[in-house]
Amino acid sequence: VQLQAFGGGLVQAGGFLRLSCAASGRTFSSYAMGWFRQAPGKEREFVAAVNGNGFITRHRDSVKGRFTISRDNAKNTVYLQTNLLKPEDTAVYYCVAHTNYARLQVAPSLWGQGTLVTVSS
Repeated sequence: VQLQAFGGGLVQAGGFLRLSCAASGRTFSSYAMGWFRQAPGKEREFVAAVNGNGFITRHRDSVKGRFTISRDNAKNTVYLQTNLLKPEDTAVYYCVAHTNYARLQVAPSLWGQGTLVTVSS
């Protein structure tokens, strides 16, 4: 599986963006999918995860109620809807995958290239 993320950009605080990640291959539904991010000068951190059938999700506390992860297995795509963006959400966002939902959240096995989200105050 190869991952390609897009949808980042510059947005004002309070705005929204929809990040997408397209995956190649015919085993997409076998993978748990997720998003990590890395802010300038900081370590990468977990943002959100969704299991293979899309029924189970998890979001980090700081984005709960603002971000929503979802997936469309027919389109081999995972999404991250980001609402009420804050300057502290500024980061490069990475699409990730792992065959194990729990392991995905700490050590993804596959990484896509990042997409930059910049939130201005």
